[in-house]
Amino acid sequence: MNYTAETMLVRSKDEGKSGIFASVSVEQAGWEHLNMAALRLNKGETYSGNTEESEHASVILGGVANFRTSAGNFENVGRRPNVFSGMPYAVYLPRRTEFTIEALTDNFEVASCWVATDRDYPAQLVTPAQSPVELRGGGNASRQINGILPPGFNCHKIVAVEVYTPSGNWSSYPPHKHDIHRVDENGTLLEADLEEIYFYKFDRPGGYAYQRVYTDDRHIDAVMMTQQHDAVLVPEGYHPVVSAHGYTSYYLNFLAGSAQSLANSDDPDYAWVKNTWTFKDPRVPIVDHGMEPRR
Repeated sequence: MNYTAETMLVRSKDEGKSGIFASVSVEQAGWEHLNMAALRLNKGETYSGNTEESEHASVILGGVANFRTSAGNFENVGRRPNVFSGMPYAVYLPRRTEFTIEALTDNFEVASCWVATDRDYPAQLVTPAQSPVELRGGGNASRQINGILPPGFNCHKIVAVEVYTPSGNWSSYPPHKHDIHRVDENGTLLEADLEEIYFYKFDRPGGYAYQRVYTDDRHIDAVMMTQQHDAVLVPEGYHPVVSAHGYTSYYLNFLAGSAQSLANSDDPDYAWVKNTWTFKDPRVPIVDHGMEPRR
């Protein structure tokens, strides 16, 4: 596939209605592993499906729902009204699982990822208490990462994290890549070969961010402006982001590939900037575990 700004930027189809409002398939992306969809339901509405031969992870973006599945039921899942108001809940389902999502609140939103697998893992509920907060970077490259299905999660291939970047800050910086599976002489993983999707939200109307995707030899080199509910495909290469001044950006990352890992390599031309970081932006964290009462 010829990866350009036009093919890597997947514009939102959101018209404010119930149903799927953003999606990416392996066929559309021209890769092997990752599929995703974002779904909206109002109170009382349902959505049903079957995971078939894929493992399946659903991250609650906002609202509350019941997940009734052939692998077990999860009731009253979710709490934050939107991604800028609290920490995430998620549901992991194994392959060959029937499921129905029933919204218990209006404007319930969930983003799901599925990846073909030949292994079986248990259905699992991920609560905010299980999502660690990491403050990464420094200065105006400070950002917040919430682990949802982090490396080491009890699944086969999926990794899911969400990232908050304050107004005007850089993220995924210095530029890094994860497109070659490399291990050292002791077998320690140095870099995984991963496909990645960035799914964007912003804290107020009109928000946007710029994302560049480029390779060392520049056979991919594109800059894309992302807006509400757009997705960016990262098949390979480095992929930094900058959030427009005045707007906090959020992106949900789904990844899958040669290992259930985030092992990566910095662009050597920019790795030096890490030595200039002497403080964290005081605006992070954007959300934390104390924002919502415990259940």
